[in-house]
Amino acid sequence: MAKPRPHLSQRGKARKSRVAQHTDQHDDDDAQQAGRVFLFTLVALTFAMNLVARGVPETFAVFLLPVQKGLGVSRSDITLTYSVYMLAYGFSGPFAGQLIDRFGARVAYGFGLASLGLGYFLAGFATELWHYLVTVGLLGGLGAASLGMIVASALLSRWFTSRIGSIMSLPYAAIGAGMLVLPPLTQVLLEAYDWRVTHMILGAGVLLALPLVMLLPLGRMTAGSQEWRTLRTAAAAGTTRPWTIGGALRTSAFWGLFAAYFFTAVAAYSVMPHSVAYLIERGFKPLVAASAFGFAGMLSAFGIIGVGWLSDRFGRRQTATLSYLSTIIGIVALSLVTLFPSLLLVYAFVFFFGLMQGARGPIIVAMVAQLFRGGVGAVYGTLSVAQGFGAGLGSWGSGRLYELTGGYIASFMLAICGALIGLASFWVVRSLREETLATISPAPPGAHPVS
Repeated sequence: MAKPRPHLSQRGKARKSRVAQHTDQHDDDDAQQAGRVFLFTLVALTFAMNLVARGVPETFAVFLLPVQKGLGVSRSDITLTYSVYMLAYGFSGPFAGQLIDRFGARVAYGFGLASLGLGYFLAGFATELWHYLVTVGLLGGLGAASLGMIVASALLSRWFTSRIGSIMSLPYAAIGAGMLVLPPLTQVLLEAYDWRVTHMILGAGVLLALPLVMLLPLGRMTAGSQEWRTLRTAAAAGTTRPWTIGGALRTSAFWGLFAAYFFTAVAAYSVMPHSVAYLIERGFKPLVAASAFGFAGMLSAFGIIGVGWLSDRFGRRQTATLSYLSTIIGIVALSLVTLFPSLLLVYAFVFFFGLMQGARGPIIVAMVAQLFRGGVGAVYGTLSVAQGFGAGLGSWGSGRLYELTGGYIASFMLAICGALIGLASFWVVRSLREETLATISPAPPGAHPVS
């Protein structure tokens, strides 16, 4: 006996159900695709802003000799500009953290592009040293802080929770990309124009990026993922408290990271701003010296991404140790150029120093995101004060040692000492060794863990 055929309305309902399921699946696929595009745009934006934030100021290494000659100042006087820049960068770190935490990416990136672009454009009109200190040093530092990793770390930590070291390494790698592109490009411009016009071109380029960035969905990027918003809602309701600066200051982890940042900056900036001038004075052509500086930056992009990947898998202390040893080898190779002005030693410096330039950054950011959840922007912004102090001391101290000794060997020894102390921070401080605090969520006021 034949089975009764389903009623037409039943068949119609079944077809509608299948169509609805197909439509829902299609909508889910579209939503997932849109989500992936959005996250890619977010990472790409933080990469681009870091490229500008670090690439433009690092052109100082190329500008050093022509601006020193143009303003008629001493070596330590002109390197004071870089010290002012790094101090401004460091001290405005908490300000940049407050910008992103309170007002969002639109205000932070808008302020950063306007400050950095205006500073470099006005630097072309400098006739006195203090003009250059205010424009490239002060305005440049304010702008770079509001465009760099402080804002990037706050944004990315709102959307990514796993493999944070690898994620943070991507915008950090823009340091290398910026150094690869902008200093050699600046050297080319300097061969066609004077240093004043070149500053104006760089500043105008930064300012032109401002309206383009403002068109992006910066409000949605600032809002964060549902998981992050839930954390913030719980914090507002009083069920848990995100880390504050006051709470972080009572932990040895914060001060261990502060020391690591400070002494690593001393090591890096005793070398970086002076490397092009040093190589030119050792007999290398200016474009060769600028290109070596740029290629060191290019390698740092690979090193930063590699370090982020390694730190997620083999531990941050072990990876940091490897990076510091590579940095020291690179500084030793550069020092030997004084005795043996060989391109082979320059290549060794470019590889070993360049590969690990900035590589401690994603390790420190990942530790901040892991140890001080809910307060990444504020805590990391405050830690940048250490970088500002260390970089300012390293840059100015290196120039001062040059004038006292007539060379850069003492400066490079200062850099090696800074690298060794920075390395020791990861081994001496218990919280950094174990990559954990007594508790992840801060206790009530007065009961923050100190470990």
